[in-house]
Amino acid sequence: MSILPPTVEASLDSIHTKTYYSKVPDEIANGSDIKVILGVDEAGRGPVMGPMVYGISYCTQRYQDEVLIPNYEFDDSKKLTDVVRRKLFAKMYEPITEGSDQVEIDGVGYATTAITPVDISSGMLRFPPSKNYNLNEQAHDVTMALIEGVVQRGVVLDHVYVDTVGPPNSYQKKLEERFPSIKFTVAKKADSLYCVVSVASVVAKVSRDILIEKLKRSSDEKTGSGYPSDPNTVAWLRDNQRPLFGWPNSMVRFSWQTCKTLLVEDKYKVGSIPIEWEEDYIVSKKNMSQQWTPATANDIITLDNWYN
Repeated sequence: MSILPPTVEASLDSIHTKTYYSKVPDEIANGSDIKVILGVDEAGRGPVMGPMVYGISYCTQRYQDEVLIPNYEFDDSKKLTDVVRRKLFAKMYEPITEGSDQVEIDGVGYATTAITPVDISSGMLRFPPSKNYNLNEQAHDVTMALIEGVVQRGVVLDHVYVDTVGPPNSYQKKLEERFPSIKFTVAKKADSLYCVVSVASVVAKVSRDILIEKLKRSSDEKTGSGYPSDPNTVAWLRDNQRPLFGWPNSMVRFSWQTCKTLLVEDKYKVGSIPIEWEEDYIVSKKNMSQQWTPATANDIITLDNWYN
């Protein structure tokens, strides 16, 4: 049996960010005075293509120590093969038998938020630049929203472990202030140190990989890994660049420098159409009379000269 993960189904064909929460495990929903731990990790922070997916997983301390660690090979998702990652995640959502809702790894709850290229770029390219919503802020807000969503479902969290690529101390303080009743450990390489984070890493990575596959417009389309350093990805960007709109906004993060360079320099001669934005004139040192001077035949048409 092979079915799409529910985390993927929730985000398919959407240009905007979507979140999915699994059912709360019975042991947690029905238990009392149990220590629930939660792990957070992401997949797809660096690529120029596709969503950035934040994943969380949570379970009791006992379930992690007595079931997950002895019986399953969860680790930093980058250290596992694609086949192993998908098999592990499938055990969390695929029924053991047809017609049943019983899964093999039934003591783990999980959730994802897939931040789409549209939302990543629109946040990072807000105007004026002082209002930019950078990637770290987006990541922090999504993480806190996912934790809050678990708490709102009646789960009493004891300890949360977060994998981070930024300064861990300031991030941990931010989380502790937001959730004062929960203990936090924010660490680099947490997905290799804490099993519950490893599970979140697998959930996020598999979900993103399948979402990337679903973005392809044909089965043989070669997009590469999505990273700007990947020659196959750069080749795809070059071959699919269009003069006015660049690339499909469902696939590409326009806020990445790779895209800006290709659009501005037009090094591959696709005939990119230069655009001068009204805001650039408003914030420039031009006085009003200069801004509204009638256009000449060689001037680029902008909103301020269109009707002159």
